[in-house]
Amino acid sequence: MSGPAALRSEEETMPAAVAVTDTESAHIAPAHEPPAFGALVLRWYRLNRERLRAIVVGALSLLTFLIVWHLLTKYRVVFFVRFTNVPSPLAVYESFTRAIHDPKFLMHILLSCRRIFIGFSLAALVGVPLGLIMGRYKLIHEVVFPVAEVLRPIPAIAWVPMAIMLWPSNEQSIVFITFLGSFFPILVNTLHGMSLVDPVLVRAAQCLGARERSIFREVYFPASLPHIFTGLTVGMGVAWVSLIAAEMISGQYGIGYFTWEAYSLVQYADIALGMIAIGVLGLGSSFLIRGGGRLVMPWRST
Repeated sequence: MSGPAALRSEEETMPAAVAVTDTESAHIAPAHEPPAFGALVLRWYRLNRERLRAIVVGALSLLTFLIVWHLLTKYRVVFFVRFTNVPSPLAVYESFTRAIHDPKFLMHILLSCRRIFIGFSLAALVGVPLGLIMGRYKLIHEVVFPVAEVLRPIPAIAWVPMAIMLWPSNEQSIVFITFLGSFFPILVNTLHGMSLVDPVLVRAAQCLGARERSIFREVYFPASLPHIFTGLTVGMGVAWVSLIAAEMISGQYGIGYFTWEAYSLVQYADIALGMIAIGVLGLGSSFLIRGGGRLVMPWRST
């Protein structure tokens, strides 16, 4: 083929190639559009399937519990355990609707929460540093640990008469008992976390020239954090147990006193309401501690 003929043939084929390119780009352009709403929902469901399953199972479990409770109280079942005087869920709900409009009930809850906050905060501020120091320095451990082991098995309720003698007011004695209840779980778990720190990490930090303060901050404290938060969670549960026992015996206000007063006045629905309020408050407190643990230790959630 001659030169002019070849040029004419290339010019004739060029529009076709351009047309093909335009057609391909027209087909490729829609690929950049955002995914449909249904696809986003499906993707979210796949990512949160296990969590949704846990929520559904938990809701069904609570519903089953309420149904069984209603049937046992409705037919007044007596089978080793007597349900003749146990209030029904509807009676407890009616008591709840009355209580939420009663400022005295809200005052009971607020006072119990304040006592828990003060006693638990003091226990954490004392127990965590003391556990870290005892875990690091052998002499301090040998001095403090025997005393702690002698006092730790004493139930919080046994401290009530002594607390009344030690402190000038009931409020201070109740806070002291709450402090004792949460102090020992925090201390023991912090000690356990310190004992599990890998010595290789400590020697590596020392070889790199780290001083004692840096070793505490960069090695011991982060390695012990999971056990510290375990102790805080356990300590919060024991703190509520100690608080309710103290309020029932020597308190004049608080959710524990409200529950005991309801028993004295034969108000069975209020007894169940007080118990449920204690459970919800304890659950919320533990949830806050676990949430704080996730914020402080983000590597634990991955």
